[in-house]
Amino acid sequence: MSFTSSSRQLPNTDETPERETPEPDAPSSGIEQPGPASQDASADSPDHARDTTDAEPGRGASSSGPEQPAPAAEGEPAVGTAQDATDPEPERGATDAEPVVRAPEGEVPAGSGAGSSSDDDEGGEDGGDDGDKPVPVSSPPPAGHADEGADGGTDEDGDTGPAAPSAGGVGGVGEAAPPSGRVRGWRGRYPVAATVLAWTVTGLAAVLVLFALLMPGKADQFHPAQFLRVPVEAVFGAALVLVLPRRPRIAVSAVAGLALGVLTVLNLLDVGFNEYLGRGFNVVLDWALFSDAQAYLQDTFGGGGALGIAILAVVLVIAVLALVTLSVVRLGNLVARNSEVATRATLVAAIVWVTCAALGVQVTGVPIASEHVALAVQDRAHRVRDTIRDEAEFQKIAKKDTFANTPPDQLLTDLRGKDMMITFIESYGRSAIEDPVMAPGVDATLTAENRKLTGAGFAAKSGWLTSATYGGSSWLGHSTFLSGLWINNQQRYRTVTAGDHLTLPGAFAKTGDWDTVGVMPGVQKAWPEQKFYGIDKLYDSRDLGYRGPKFSWSTMPDQYALTAFERLVHGKKHDKPLMSTIILTSSHQPWAPIPRTVPQDQVGDGSVYDAIEKAGKRPGDIITDARKSKEEYGKSIQYSVTSLIDYLVKYGDKNTVLIFLGDHQPIARVSGDQASRDVPVSIVAKDPKVLDRIADWGWTDGLQPEHNAPVWKMSAFRDRFLTAYGSTPHS
Repeated sequence: MSFTSSSRQLPNTDETPERETPEPDAPSSGIEQPGPASQDASADSPDHARDTTDAEPGRGASSSGPEQPAPAAEGEPAVGTAQDATDPEPERGATDAEPVVRAPEGEVPAGSGAGSSSDDDEGGEDGGDDGDKPVPVSSPPPAGHADEGADGGTDEDGDTGPAAPSAGGVGGVGEAAPPSGRVRGWRGRYPVAATVLAWTVTGLAAVLVLFALLMPGKADQFHPAQFLRVPVEAVFGAALVLVLPRRPRIAVSAVAGLALGVLTVLNLLDVGFNEYLGRGFNVVLDWALFSDAQAYLQDTFGGGGALGIAILAVVLVIAVLALVTLSVVRLGNLVARNSEVATRATLVAAIVWVTCAALGVQVTGVPIASEHVALAVQDRAHRVRDTIRDEAEFQKIAKKDTFANTPPDQLLTDLRGKDMMITFIESYGRSAIEDPVMAPGVDATLTAENRKLTGAGFAAKSGWLTSATYGGSSWLGHSTFLSGLWINNQQRYRTVTAGDHLTLPGAFAKTGDWDTVGVMPGVQKAWPEQKFYGIDKLYDSRDLGYRGPKFSWSTMPDQYALTAFERLVHGKKHDKPLMSTIILTSSHQPWAPIPRTVPQDQVGDGSVYDAIEKAGKRPGDIITDARKSKEEYGKSIQYSVTSLIDYLVKYGDKNTVLIFLGDHQPIARVSGDQASRDVPVSIVAKDPKVLDRIADWGWTDGLQPEHNAPVWKMSAFRDRFLTAYGSTPHS
């Protein structure tokens, strides 16, 4: 017969130890010493001590004395007391003398600290290694110590230990014995709340890990069906956790969690890049773009706002990495502690996954069997490999040039004597002309400006070019158009600008018959690419004399930039025709505030724009609203086109030839998720011979290209243009 209480246990003995008789002058041990009366009673009744010793526990026991154990049956462990011969004398001042028993082999006494299944305290729990070891005797914890896992407490992994049963107590019959390892922390005081909190945290951890395993890289893919899938990575992970010992399991869980956290951060970057640039994040090349993003945020939200966003981004990254890692470790521990249930659940999940994968089961077009993480990692590995391979291949491509060895006198022979202007309008894309929200206003502006041109004796032809970039990274579009090479990433840009590939401005400069200038109000610091492009003189934001306010990212209104170009360059007497490269920035996102045109004689140093900027809309009111962004973007394109055509009509002459185009489409929120990368391009001139040279291109008359007008890659324009205007290929 086994006696079980909440007290701690002694090693097994073969015989019941005799109870020591306390000396009359022994110090108090927490057990009442017999007085004279009781001594006399003992003398009168010589069998009293034996009867008391043999009494069954709890029967006839005085509340002032300890219970006496029953004799051990054959084959059962003997029961001792806190005062038997194997224990030292209780400390002075102790008030509770707790009976100590040994549990049967393989049984853990209820309510003991050993009953906790805390993974962090299991000490060799894996595989049941400790199941046959005797439970060591230990003193009760000191006051204030919370013995986690005991008596309703909650361990580090959220487990709640079993409550100690009531037993005949040392304080009297029927009283509940105080549990060993008394919990004095908040978990002991509020066991229900601790249990609820533990399971809540576990549930949130499961949700976070599932989200990380199934998170898509595009904003439009976030819908419920995407997250109602069975991730094969979770099935393999659970199977691995079940077979690993404790320490390797925790290490593998931590590494896997950190890797999943990194993948989640990269997925978040993919969402942002797809939203703004129409492509995923390139882990090799795109880190350099964060400095540009910071500058854009500072111009849009101010220094304080940009700093706050940057800090929030850093905190978010750290939080994602930490929380995903901890969540994976927590779930791994949960699986290991509940191995039987977890094994069955893993087998069921594996069967479901294999069945759904074999049958191609889908919900609203989304496969139930998911291998999203494996495919994402594979895709990123391919992107890294392709990027490295592309760099080597592009270096060879950049060295080949159809017109590299063309003699100067055989370049651009049909444009001699013409003042050339190549002008980029920021974010001027096909959507501006065809989107139902923006098109009415933009198309009306193009029609009105075309009438102005016709009235001034100019004519235009227009077509479509497919840009190498989307939503941003304008320099990739500029370099693609001017170099005749497909520059669709930062590595290609660095490679080509570090070389001597012939550009359109460079071709004009090579002839010796043109002076080449650049007007770039968006450039605010040193620009070493000037030499690569073949620009003799550069006018950036610091050279144009502007004293007015910035319009968000744009340093100055387009009307002012063109007026400054006329004042500083075009309006002055010069010995050679000009070849001018101009980049207009007023249509750069976030499209608020937008400048408006003012009478030409009021432009001055730009101070006139102070009131216009203050009266304009704020970026924060526009950039977060797709509809407003579309509307304001359309207005910014109208402003830029109007400013350019007004300048041409006022200052152009019979020798002026204007080429203007967009560098890329606006961001996806404005252009649409499935928008093309096409941008409009127009050539405008008074001399009819200029447009006759491109009659076979099939372009549309006027400033607005038809929907079915020819579409070329932007990199094809340079060679077509050079060939059309008398250049002879010499590679």
